[in-house]
Parts: sequence; structure tokens; C-alpha cells
Amino acid sequence: MHELALAESILDAVARELEAHQGATPMRVGVKVGVMAAVDLDALRFCFEIAQRGSKWPLLKLDAEVVPGEAHCLACGHRMRADAMVLDCEHCGSTQTVMHGSDELDLTCLEVERDGNDHVEAEGAEREPENCDIATPAV
Repeated sequence: MHELALAESILDAVARELEAHQGATPMRVGVKVGVMAAVDLDALRFCFEIAQRGSKWPLLKLDAEVVPGEAHCLACGHRMRADAMVLDCEHCGSTQTVMHGSDELDLTCLEVERDGNDHVEAEGAEREPENCDIATPAV
């Protein structure tokens, strides 16, 4: 089960990000998982809870979502959105499709709290702060 290793990597990334925010407590971490990464989100959430038990952030929540990829059909050349790893061409029905990308696992946001209730979003080069909704945290 590689989800446990991924959960531990997410916690490592949180620790690295917190180095720039001394004294902050992480409340929620957002991740996007590509459909081709073959990650079971339920297993990832379960493993995150297990890995988190040994961490110093008992309130940290994981907000994970699967992002689609793109596929193209080798038979007819049609390009389409790919929400699953196995995909028949929606145009001609061929099973000869090739996936592109969507194997990522990206940290999209980190919601932290300072002094009890001051929320701050930590952003990085490829982070999308609009996906870290402070008013209604997911998970």
C-alpha cells in the first residue's frame, strides 16, 4: 500500500513548509492527486490519519481530490478528458487510448493557525490558494 508512504510524504512537506511559518499550527493541507497516480483516496485518508497520530499536529486535516488527465485515441486521434485509468475512446469506441500526465501528487495549500485563531494560507510556486477554503474546510 503506497498510500502510507504518500501520507508520510505529505506530512514531511507540511513540516518543510512550516519552517517558513514559525509558531504556526497546521490545520488543513490540500492535495491534488492525478488519476494516473493510482491512489485510492479513501486509503490515503485512512493512512494519513495513521501517520498523523505520530505527528505533533493532531488537528491537521487532509483535503484531497483527484484531478483528471487527458487521453488521446491512437485509432482516430480524438482527444478527451480522462477520469479513469482505463478509457475507451468516446468518439470511435477504440480501446487504444493513451493517457497523458495526471500522475502528480501536488500540495495545493496549507492552512495554518497562529495564536489560536488567526488563519494564514501558505502558498508555494505551484500552489493554488483558492482551493484552501478557510470558511468551510473539507474532510
